[in-house]
Amino acid sequence: MNGTIMVTYKILCDSDINQEVSVKELLENEKILKVIKLEYAKGTRNTTFSTNEGAVLKIETIRKVHTLEVSKDDFADLLVLAEEDAKNKKLLKKECARVELVNIETL
Repeated sequence: MNGTIMVTYKILCDSDINQEVSVKELLENEKILKVIKLEYAKGTRNTTFSTNEGAVLKIETIRKVHTLEVSKDDFADLLVLAEEDAKNKKLLKKECARVELVNIETL
């Protein structure tokens, strides 16, 4: 095959956060509800808060995205090539030793 592939990846660490919390769950927490009332409903009484079903707050660690350009023939080895690129750029450390492919784009 002719052509190249642009691979986008990021380095993952052990301390990274990737969690989803439903808004309903947040509104059931009294501490969070109190802060929301203080910020958005200050001085009001008999207030209620509601949410749509399935509304989710995603909490994740922001990581820098790195790119790598490879031949289309190397498609099967994209993860290995991304890991090697990260090693060559000295991005991998003891607590940050995993690579996640973010995007694969043919050029």
